[in-house]
Amino acid sequence: MKKWISLTIVLACLLMLYACAPKETSGQTDGDLDYVLANGKLVIGITEYEPMNYYDENGKLIGFDTEFAEAVCAKLGVEPEFQIIDWDTKEVELKGKTIDVIWNGLTVKEDRRENMDFSDAYLINEQVIVVRAADAGNYADKGSFSGKTLVAEKESAGEDAVTSDLAGADYTAVDSQAGALLEVKAGTADAAVIDSTMAYAMTGAGTDNAELTVLDIPLTDEEYAIGFRLGSSAVAQVNEIIAELAADGTLAALAAKYGLEDRLVK
Repeated sequence: MKKWISLTIVLACLLMLYACAPKETSGQTDGDLDYVLANGKLVIGITEYEPMNYYDENGKLIGFDTEFAEAVCAKLGVEPEFQIIDWDTKEVELKGKTIDVIWNGLTVKEDRRENMDFSDAYLINEQVIVVRAADAGNYADKGSFSGKTLVAEKESAGEDAVTSDLAGADYTAVDSQAGALLEVKAGTADAAVIDSTMAYAMTGAGTDNAELTVLDIPLTDEEYAIGFRLGSSAVAQVNEIIAELAADGTLAALAAKYGLEDRLVK
C-alpha cells in the first residue's frame, strides 16, 4: 500500500511540473515574451530596405521600422538586435529562434498566418511597377507587360502581384527588392514589381536610381505588420505599446521623418 501511495504522490508531482512548464510545441511559444525578456534583447530580422531599414552614409542603421523597433524595445526594457536575413527563409529563422521577429515592411498575407502571428497593422502599402524612365511611354496598362521581362523578390508581395496582375509577363524571381531595381537599371529586366514605400524612396531625381521611375498603374494594396512566432505571448504586449506610440505621437513623428505620414494605419 505504501508503494502505491508513494507512486501516486510521484505521479501527482510530475503532473504539476508538466502543467507549470512553459508550453512550446510545433513552433508555438506561449512563453515567448518571457524568453525575450530573459534574454534582455529582441532579435529583429531585416533586409536592407529604404525607408524601412537601411544604412546612412556613416554606416548607421536607420529607417522607419528601425526607429519604431527601438522605441518598442525601450518600452519593453530590452535591447534591439538587428540581423540581416535571407527573406526566402525568414519563417525558418523565426521558428528556429535565430530571430525573434520579422520587422521589415512585412506584408500581412493569409498564407503567412500558417507560419507566424502578426501584430496590429501599422502602415499601408501597395505594389508598384518600376521601369526605366526613358521607356515609361511604352506602358499604358497591365496588358503592356505581356511578353516583357519582369523581376520581383522571391516569396514577396511583389511576386504575388506579378502572378495575379501581370500573368502574361516573363517573370524571374530575384533575391531582394534592391536587386530587382538593379536588374531594371542594368537593362537585364524591363520592369520590377516592388513595394511602393521602397520605390518612391529609391528612384527618381536625387537617388542612385535617377533613371528609373514608378508607373501609375495600380496593383495590389496591403498592410505592414510585425511577424512573430506562432502563439507568441509577445504579440499582445507589443500591440499595447504600438497603441501607446500612436497615441503619444511617436509613430506620426517617425512617419513624417521618413515621408510615410500618409501611410499610417489610422
